[in-house]
Amino acid sequence: MSRIRCPEPPLVPESPCSTVCGVSGLDAFFILVAGIGAGAINAVVGSGTLITFPTLVAFGMPPVTATMSNAVGLVAGGVSGTWGYRRELSGQWDRLRWQIPASLSGALLGSWLLMHLPEKLFETIVPVLLILALALVLLQPRIQAWAKKRSTEETTLSTSRLMLLTAGTFAVGIYGGYFTAAQGILLIGVMGAILPETLQRMNGAKNLLSLLVNIVAAVMYISLAFDQINWAAAGLIAVGSLGGGVLGARYGRRLSPTALRYTIVVVGLIGLWRLLA
Repeated sequence: MSRIRCPEPPLVPESPCSTVCGVSGLDAFFILVAGIGAGAINAVVGSGTLITFPTLVAFGMPPVTATMSNAVGLVAGGVSGTWGYRRELSGQWDRLRWQIPASLSGALLGSWLLMHLPEKLFETIVPVLLILALALVLLQPRIQAWAKKRSTEETTLSTSRLMLLTAGTFAVGIYGGYFTAAQGILLIGVMGAILPETLQRMNGAKNLLSLLVNIVAAVMYISLAFDQINWAAAGLIAVGSLGGGVLGARYGRRLSPTALRYTIVVVGLIGLWRLLA
């Protein structure tokens, strides 16, 4: 993949859709809006990558570049979303001290795999991962209902369940470091199957763990694949997701979950069509 460079000063006046480091004005607008949506969605339910990743791919960005740029950009939104749910983290730190190392180590492995496995393999796998992620979005109401029911049935966390939770968190970390899309929903599914916690408290833990995975992945990509990141797109997603994370944490519970899900699915299908075209 070629290095992203800002264009030389034009010899003739540019059109209204001028370029900024290789991203046209119109593309930049849609990427910024996608970042806002992703930040808000990640704070509430997860799967915001299913807005930003297909948007980047639809504008012609190679899948690996899109994944790396997206992961770097969404760190800002993860910070604001996690901060907005900080109260829900109270009383969870004894368990999170096991989950956090699992997420970090999984993210290291997943991001390493993305950078070292053949790009052609990723391009082959990513449509399957995208379909899986979209299916999880559609199944999310059932996953959440199941998680809520489990939280009322269980009152304690045994050592064996804690070990199972740690292993599941590690596996989701690998997935998140490799692709990121819908890792939040996967985490809710894993925690909901094991934890005696309310859904909102699990959502707070999910935001923190997803943020840590994105930070690890972003640091790996910046350190080892700097030239493969589209920094204009990453910056736009960062600005958008930062504001979106604040909005999602503050107002997200008032939004229609059904409308959110179908928006994610429509944008995801557009990206899938662009990948397969």
